[in-house]
This record gives sequence, C-alpha cells and structure tokens, in this order.
Amino acid sequence: MSIESAKSKDFISEDPGGSSLWKDAWIRLRANRLATISLYFFIFISLLTILGPEILTSSYEDQDLNNTFAPPGKESLFGTDNLGRDLFARVLHGGRISLAVGFLATAVSLLIGVAYGMTSGYLGGKMDALMMRVVDILYSLPFTIFVILLMVLFGRNFILLFIAIGAVEWLTMARITRGQTLSLKQAEFIEAARALGYSHSRVLFRHILPNLLGPVIVYATLTVPAVMLLEAVLSFLGLGVQAPMSSWGSLIKEGSEKMEIAPWLIFFPGLFFSLTLLALNFLGDGLRDALDPKAAKD
Repeated sequence: MSIESAKSKDFISEDPGGSSLWKDAWIRLRANRLATISLYFFIFISLLTILGPEILTSSYEDQDLNNTFAPPGKESLFGTDNLGRDLFARVLHGGRISLAVGFLATAVSLLIGVAYGMTSGYLGGKMDALMMRVVDILYSLPFTIFVILLMVLFGRNFILLFIAIGAVEWLTMARITRGQTLSLKQAEFIEAARALGYSHSRVLFRHILPNLLGPVIVYATLTVPAVMLLEAVLSFLGLGVQAPMSSWGSLIKEGSEKMEIAPWLIFFPGLFFSLTLLALNFLGDGLRDALDPKAAKD
C-alpha cells in the first residue's frame, strides 16, 4: 500500500461522517430561539388538545344550568358558558377540531398543488402555459365566497369542510412547485436520469419530488395557520362545525355575543387561537431560514 493511499485511508477512517441537508437544517433551526420556542409550544398545544379532553372528568357537552356564566375559578379553570358547560374542556376540544381542520385541509391543498405544479413545470411549453392560465383564472375568483357557497349547498359537513378549504388553498403551492420543477428539470442529474432511459414517472417521483420537500414543508407550515384562520372566519359566519362540536372560531363567535357579561368566553379561546397562529408563523419563518439559508441572508 502506498503512503498516499494509507493517508487517504486514515483520513477517511477519522471522518466522523458527512452532514446531510436535514441535519444542517435542524442545527440552524435550533439556533433560531424564537422558532425553537414556537416548535415546543406548538407540540405542547397539540398534546394538550389531543390528550386533555381524555383526561378531564367533564366533557365539552356536559351542561349544568345551575352554574351558568361562572367566572374562572377552582371548580372551572376557564369558567362556564350560558349552558353551564366547562369552557376549559370546550377550548381543548375546539383546539382539536381547529388543528384537525388545519392539518387535513393543508394536506388536501398540498396533494392538489404539488401534483398540479410539478406536472405543469415538468411538461413545460404550451401545456405549462395552459395549466398556469387556469391557475390565474382561479386566483381571480373570490374563494371565501366559493367556500361559503359549497357549505350552503352541501350542508355543514365536517369532512366537506376539509375538502372545501383545501380545494381553495392549493393555488400558491402549485405556483411554488411549478417554479422549483422548472429549475430542477434543467439540472445535470435530471438530464442524466433521462439519458439512462428512466420513465417520466420515475424522474418525477424519485428525483424531482424529493428535492421539492424543503419548499413544500415550509409552505405547509405557513398554510396551516391560514387554513385555521379561514375556518375561524367560516365559524364566525355560522358556517363552521355544528353544535355541540366546537372549534376555536366558533367559541370566539359565541364569546363575542356574550363578552359584555362574560368576557372570559372570548378571552381564553382567542388567546389559544392567537398564540397557536403566532407559533406556527414563527416556526414557518424559522423553517424557511433553516432550509434555505441563502434566502435568509438576502
């Protein structure tokens, strides 16, 4: 064995292992204190809304007409509403519904947007121009009114709420994915895959899609609070989840009607809702900086 090869072997053996994109992104995210605090806070809120209603002795449906509009205290941490229902249990259950709508509707929007944008960018040419003109036309439509019409025509179905909101939130994701795909398909590794005779589906799902995960994750994190806010608007208009179920939006609506005599009815659901939206937005900004440090410097 030559001296050069021995040195090379020793150098390789001393290398602790290369760093990956996701490992570097996690290190940069942890360095961002605001994003890290937001991540832990969001995990805490998620666990609280998932496990809390199962632990509490009182249900969000239980009524006590002898204890209506009770202020926050030992018996009821957040007080009670006009039917004597425990507000703490209703806030936790409402958070479960709001987060479920946020995540599932975001999943629907990502599924449509990523598939549409990736296909448009990969095909290119006239087909790309036609598909993006469709997106431009849809952008001009008042989608909040469109969702309201869907809810009025088909009823306030819980599953329809996911589909309706997700179906109007995919346009920006389609544009982002299309732009990234146009850039990626000119890369050398994509040209090499084509030269090897790989099928279009394999190039799309094995080579292009994995490289889109960074922007997709960032936009998904920013879409969840937007979807939750849209659901709150619908609930405030009376088109959200049906009673006795509740979301943070419907609780805020109910609290706004009784805020003069029971201000805690709007304070606590509004506080949980606002802090969760702030945490998700800060987390989205942190993920964007962590996954694209060049953009953060610019």
